[in-house]
Amino acid sequence: MALRRTLLSSLAACAATALLAPLAHAQADYPNRPLRLIVPFGAGGSTDMVARLLADKMGQVLGKAVVVENRGGAGGSIGADAIAKAAPDGYTIGMATVSTHGSNPAIMAKLPYDAVKDFAPITNVMSVPSVFVIHNSVPARTMQEFIALTKAEPGKYTFASPGSGSLGHANIENFMNLAGINMLHIPYKGAGQAINDALAGQVTAMTDNLPSTLVHIKSGKLRPLAVLALKRSEVLPDVPTYTELGFPGMGDGGWFGLVAPAGTPPAIIAKLNAAAHKVMAMPDYLEKQKGISGESMGNTPAEFSRQITAAIDRYTAVAKRANIKLD
Repeated sequence: MALRRTLLSSLAACAATALLAPLAHAQADYPNRPLRLIVPFGAGGSTDMVARLLADKMGQVLGKAVVVENRGGAGGSIGADAIAKAAPDGYTIGMATVSTHGSNPAIMAKLPYDAVKDFAPITNVMSVPSVFVIHNSVPARTMQEFIALTKAEPGKYTFASPGSGSLGHANIENFMNLAGINMLHIPYKGAGQAINDALAGQVTAMTDNLPSTLVHIKSGKLRPLAVLALKRSEVLPDVPTYTELGFPGMGDGGWFGLVAPAGTPPAIIAKLNAAAHKVMAMPDYLEKQKGISGESMGNTPAEFSRQITAAIDRYTAVAKRANIKLD
């Protein structure tokens, strides 16, 4: 009987070794073919710009191409779901943002993915400020003056967002709550339409990522009053952060990170993390990052995981206070 147990144990060990050997070899050989980087938003936006900058350099570090695939729609949830449901072999990774892994889980009741359980965080990569702007016809030069105007005539002023339940909507609802003001929400089908009406003076205010708004600020058509970021932007040094204005509850701004499907082997996650960090130290990458007003946010998978959880918690509280919920 003892001999039989020993024999069975030996056979089981051999079987396990046989099963694990190809997996171990695959991880050691990783990557041996191109990677797919899913961007859950359309081409040309901030997430796409960060992804393409990162993909180009990561391909050089890894020795295999990193091909960007845009899968936009439903506020980023379609692309994020595609990342979550991909094979956890390291050959499909994706971009995670404050929308896909912060406001969407807090606001969308029927989100097709779990922002925590369905992903393996790799690293945060970059923060890009968003900026609160008003049309140049509004008689306010500072946020304090604008708040005074809105308090004097509640409901007169309007704000545009890329859609109900979007990150832009949630951020301004949060600001109105913190500042004790009231503006009428005008939702649009995308940031492009919202910006067009803000430029035309059809709406009073909006918030959007700085890279897509900067040209209109420089033209003088839109006036910046606050940036949502850890510190002031180098391209708008005279514009204070929300925290400087006394609203730390607005958070620390938008970020763009890398995630993989849950179940991706830790060794592969570690290799991708190391590759991304090598890219974030490259002088030409840093120069291009500066061109889109970005700041490096590289960290460990565990640290990025905590940032995701913190974002979900913050926007869950915002959604509850403002009664924002999408079925």
